[in-house]
Amino acid sequence: MTSPGLYQPLNVLKPVAAGLWLVDGPMIGMAVPGGHLAFPTRMTVVQLADGGLWCHSPIAPDDALFRALDALGPVRHLVSPNKLHYAHIAAWQRRYPQACAWASPGVRERARSQRIAVNFDADLADAPPPEWAATLDQLHFRGSRALEEIVFLHRDSGTLVLADLIENFEPARLPPMMRLLVRLAGSLDPDGKAPLDMRLTYLGRKRAARACLARMLAWRPRRVILAHGRCYLDEGEAELRRAFRWLA
Repeated sequence: MTSPGLYQPLNVLKPVAAGLWLVDGPMIGMAVPGGHLAFPTRMTVVQLADGGLWCHSPIAPDDALFRALDALGPVRHLVSPNKLHYAHIAAWQRRYPQACAWASPGVRERARSQRIAVNFDADLADAPPPEWAATLDQLHFRGSRALEEIVFLHRDSGTLVLADLIENFEPARLPPMMRLLVRLAGSLDPDGKAPLDMRLTYLGRKRAARACLARMLAWRPRRVILAHGRCYLDEGEAELRRAFRWLA
């Protein structure tokens, strides 16, 4: 039986715009206050100007997905956007040993503490490196005491790519108890946002986060891809303002 939380079909490239795809993956279990929540996973794939592929938050892979990517171009970049989105990079490195694995703030320490063997080759910063500066913009979203994230903009399509700064779980895809927990956390569709426990880590530091939000809004995103839950494929700028109103 298929889990209602999954965005079928899984491990399949789903076009979003020219040179931009999302790939829905299997569920993962995450500890949350009051229990555990089964999270749907999602990665984003971008074809860069040189034809190489940029993979954001790689999901648990399978051979069919690898073959589909190989038909598009060489996998050149494996990106961990924050310290929670890295666990499957090692599996991708075994398939693509020449790909560069990019570390987000705190992920090296997190991987060591979790005893997950992953070798990072380079660090993400507040500006895009030359390898993808022609295609993607990026910034380091600061302010949290617990989880900082690198966010990206696919320029040609005006698509913002996020991991955990917004979560937007659809009620029908959650069991009743999880639905209640997610509602209390404030991450239930159609009013998805960062969960309450994450928002609390910005107390006393919202000025830094507001400056980062202003930079994202200046990009005027047309859509927003999320790692967890329903994406915003229309009215991206309006959804971004709504989801971050807690920073006011």
